[in-house]
Amino acid sequence: MMRFLTAGESHGLSLTVIVEGMPADILLSADDIDRDLLRRQIGYGRGKRMEIERDQVQITAGVRWGRTLGSPISLVVANKDWVNWQTTMSAAEADADESRVVRAPRPGRRHRVF
Repeated sequence: MMRFLTAGESHGLSLTVIVEGMPADILLSADDIDRDLLRRQIGYGRGKRMEIERDQVQITAGVRWGRTLGSPISLVVANKDWVNWQTTMSAAEADADESRVVRAPRPGRRHRVF
């Protein structure tokens, strides 16, 4: 059984994904995942923002030399627009600005499990 765990907010520094349950010795590269991320730019998404974002994944654990290890896989997708949001979305207490607090979650789509 595969399990996906995601962490990260809209406009945050990055999105982190942990994938558990992937068997060992499966071919997997960042290019494979980037091809699916590219679908956002060709209209598979909810808004015009998808057309300007150029997401690219970084595989940070669980894959060696293009093959899965059987351990959890860690993926990170950096937010290139973070520079415009780093104070508003900062985790640091020193950056707190009550005038810019996000008080309600942004509605989203349910994630599909493959």
